[in-house]
Amino acid sequence: MKVLVACEFSGVVRDAFIERGHDAISCDLLPSESEGSHILGDALEVLDEGWDLMIAHPPCTYLSRAGARWLYPKGILNNERYNKLLEGRRFFFALLNADIPKVAIENPTPFKIAELPPPSQVIQPYEFGEPYSKRTLLWLRGLEPLKPTSIIDSYSPWLPSNTSGFRKGQKSTKGKASSSKDYSRTFRGIANAMASQWG
Repeated sequence: MKVLVACEFSGVVRDAFIERGHDAISCDLLPSESEGSHILGDALEVLDEGWDLMIAHPPCTYLSRAGARWLYPKGILNNERYNKLLEGRRFFFALLNADIPKVAIENPTPFKIAELPPPSQVIQPYEFGEPYSKRTLLWLRGLEPLKPTSIIDSYSPWLPSNTSGFRKGQKSTKGKASSSKDYSRTFRGIANAMASQWG
C-alpha cells in the first residue's frame, strides 16, 4: 500500500507502516526527525501522486478550541487570528476531500466557528497502551474506526490545561508535553494501531 503521512515531522506513523511492509512517506514543512522517506514541502503539492491511503495531521494552532483566549482576547474577535483560522479550515478540507481512496485526519477539538464536519471518532492514547490522556478526533473516509488495543486505567494528562488560570488560583495541569512539537506528536501505540488496522 502506498501511504502518505501528511504534516508529520516525527516519522512515527510513517515508520509504523514501513515496519509492516508498506511504501510509506511522510511530508512536512519541517525536516523529518528520523531517517526514512520524507518529502520536505507542502502536502497539497503531492496529493495527486497515486496514494492508497493518507493520514494527515494538519496544524491545529488556529483551529483548536484550546486557543479561545487568543481568538477572543477580552471578548473581542482577533481578526488576524480569525483569518488564519479560515486558512487552516481551507487546508483541512483540501486534505479531507483529496482524491485518495482512504483518508484519516487527526486533530484536537476545533472551534465551532470553524464549521468542520462532525468527527468520525474520538480516541485517547490510554486506549492504545500509552499512559496519557490527549483527546484526539479522527475524521475518516473509506476507513473503519480504530479499535482500542490496550486500555490503561491509570494515566496522566499529556497536554497542559487552563495554564492562564493558574495565577487566578483556578485548577490547572502542567501536562507531560514540554514543547509545541511534543503537543503534536502521535503516540506510538496509536501509530501501530493505524498501521495494523488500516494497513
